[in-house]
Amino acid sequence: MLIVVALGGNALLNRGERPDAQVQRAHVRTAARALAPLAAAHALVLCHGNGPQIGVLAVESENDPALTHPFPLDALGAQTQGMIGYWLAQELANAGVSRPVVAIVTQTVIDADDPAFSTPTKFVGQGYPEPEARRLAREHGWTIAPDGTAWRRVVASPAPRGVVELPTIERLVGTGTTVICGGGGGVPVVAGERARTEGAQAVVDKDLTAALLAVELGADRLVVLTDVDAVKRDFGTPRERPLSVVRVSELGAMRFPAGSMAPKVEACVRFVTATGRPAAVGALRDASAVLAGTAGTTILAAVEAPAPVEAAR
Repeated sequence: MLIVVALGGNALLNRGERPDAQVQRAHVRTAARALAPLAAAHALVLCHGNGPQIGVLAVESENDPALTHPFPLDALGAQTQGMIGYWLAQELANAGVSRPVVAIVTQTVIDADDPAFSTPTKFVGQGYPEPEARRLAREHGWTIAPDGTAWRRVVASPAPRGVVELPTIERLVGTGTTVICGGGGGVPVVAGERARTEGAQAVVDKDLTAALLAVELGADRLVVLTDVDAVKRDFGTPRERPLSVVRVSELGAMRFPAGSMAPKVEACVRFVTATGRPAAVGALRDASAVLAGTAGTTILAAVEAPAPVEAAR
């Protein structure tokens, strides 16, 4: 099968951890070991988050006295794609993936007049105590919002409309290559004058880009891997319980935390609605079981058992 996997940025850096390279490399190594069986048994396209990483680079750029102006978000997004893509490609090979693995710096087309630009919601960077976050917001012109007990920077998150490198990704998948693409949702670009593309100051949600890629590539499954075990009904209440199988129509009546589970569910709904094929959400450590439907949450177009998936070895 062709599997598109969306790997959460928090899977590469836990909340509260220092964003040192060796810390992130250790998490990438763990992620690669969980993903290697999927890459061995199936064609794999891997998208990854970059929220913590782009936030670190943004702060460094803002405070670099050698720069006249800090680097824009689109350039920082490209930098994180290269860094994380390199780590993932290397560690997948170290984990025993024998087929070629390549990371592509990906551009994602957005609308310049997307309403998201007027209501920033996408978290980037690390969390801070509220007083420190407000100080940084004043100094750097950030918009901030609470994320659990911490406060973080938020930026616009426009909807992905297309992927510039899609034909290249299709060709690589056709040759049996494991492709790392759409990192951080891809670098957001808009159509400028004379068919030119220009970078936009935003961050695209990587789960929605993964869903777009899964639809366009004709994937058999979309799998969203994160740091939670499953989608939960009545989240945050005493009635909270995990869902093993749920259909799209049931999800429409549920509410999920914005900026965390909500975009993951939305991405799965988009894929399932467009293709009729299952999607799944679950913990990275359970990657093979989530794909097989024995862990996490499987999302279906209707109430029926998904087609069996060979267990990855």
